[in-house]
Amino acid sequence: MADLAALVEVIKRRGCREFAQPVQLSSGAWSRHFVDVKRALADGADARLAAELLLAKVAAPFDAVGGLTMGADVVAYSLAVVAGRGVEWFSVRKVAKDRGTAQRIEGAALGPGRRALVVEDAVTTGGSIADAMAAVRETGAEVAAAAAIVDRGEFGPELFRREGIPYVALLTYRDLGIPPFGSEAAGAGWSGAG
Repeated sequence: MADLAALVEVIKRRGCREFAQPVQLSSGAWSRHFVDVKRALADGADARLAAELLLAKVAAPFDAVGGLTMGADVVAYSLAVVAGRGVEWFSVRKVAKDRGTAQRIEGAALGPGRRALVVEDAVTTGGSIADAMAAVRETGAEVAAAAAIVDRGEFGPELFRREGIPYVALLTYRDLGIPPFGSEAAGAGWSGAG
């Protein structure tokens, strides 16, 4: 698929970085390979391409799309725009706001009868997307499916299989030519902490 190959090149060129020393990921773990999907999709045309490709792969019907801020934001906004009328975006805060409406979920109003597609830019262990799924379920909404632009390892598919939720990853570590998360050997001066 030519468009998918174009997206792989965008993410490799603008989002993949290899460091001499490991950096800490949002999961708390460490890796020398960092995939910055937000940076890779900063151009609107690239965000649209990713959304169109992801939308074509998600089979479950949904009327809201979102996930944990910031990782899910560009994916959710782009998918809502590409999907068109009838699909709203939402963003899940790490903790509920301590003022005003004290909401944890912003954007679309979720609740019983709503079907949510929970998304993430890059899944490593699945912790962020699992947190977002729990927040969605607390509203009474159904998690219809989960999706990511990049899956960094083998944890995502297993997590969603256990949850009984359809899961789609547009790209994997294989597509980007990087090692799967958790397989890197410790380098000089790296204790493997994390």
